[in-house]
Amino acid sequence: MATIGGQAVLEGVMMRGPGNWALAVRKPDGEIAEIHRSIRSPMARHRIFRLPVVRGVVALGESLAIGFRALAISANYAAQEEGDDGEVSTELSRGSLVFAFAIAIGFAVALFKVTPALITSWLPIDGTGWFVIVEGLIRVSIFIAYLSLISLLPDLRRVFQYHGAEHKAINALEAGDTLEPQRVQRHSLVHPRCGTAFLLWVMVIAIFVFAFIGQPAWYWLIASRILLLPVIAGIAYELIRFAGRNSGNRVLMTLLAPGLWLQRLTTREPSLEQLEVSIRALREVLRLEGGDTDAPAERRVEVMA
Repeated sequence: MATIGGQAVLEGVMMRGPGNWALAVRKPDGEIAEIHRSIRSPMARHRIFRLPVVRGVVALGESLAIGFRALAISANYAAQEEGDDGEVSTELSRGSLVFAFAIAIGFAVALFKVTPALITSWLPIDGTGWFVIVEGLIRVSIFIAYLSLISLLPDLRRVFQYHGAEHKAINALEAGDTLEPQRVQRHSLVHPRCGTAFLLWVMVIAIFVFAFIGQPAWYWLIASRILLLPVIAGIAYELIRFAGRNSGNRVLMTLLAPGLWLQRLTTREPSLEQLEVSIRALREVLRLEGGDTDAPAERRVEVMA
């Protein structure tokens, strides 16, 4: 069975497998638009990209690229933007995507990596141990505050409902339940492979990695936080991947509990109509991957947003 991951977008859900991704979006007229694309992953072509930690960096890059593309398409569908010929535009130019991607990544790195490091460097802290612990606490606090604030925005609240719909659909699939809105609604909002949990563990793992750096000058401090991010993300990916394979282990789930709790900020109970959209995307990607849409998926699944 194909491995499945997903992401909530504007008025819809994107689901992805190893070779394909599918997007379902609720249009303003109430109809559900569907679009799918194939994936040409370097991990399928080169063994080196399948090595532990390295595959995490590659998978994260792929997920970000696909996620931005799906988000751009969903925004156009949700707004029903039409071209001069009356056709709905579903793709942004490559330049627009690269620009949006760069802005978003730059903002995230500045807010969650550079800012905590600079704030901590201004504090009268002696000793590397305390420095990285305080920096880590500041980083997590900023992250939680950021999620709490954006969760108050009405438009993002709907995205969080679709996030919950994505989790419920995949939980239902893995449980072997029927992919119908009323049945899927019974399943949990949280999932151990969620991208929210992934981001939290990136921040926790960073504490241990940065402990080897010490307290360098401010410019090396900033450089280390940026340059080591791929390594930290790769390690976090392996942890989340391991959790996905061992979700029945109570000890492991207890250790990962903070990541599950944090998902309460980024998920909301979806409506049956939103679950219908999520299920449509899931069924489509399972069809493309050649899977049975009512069979349980393999538990080794891509990190979900």
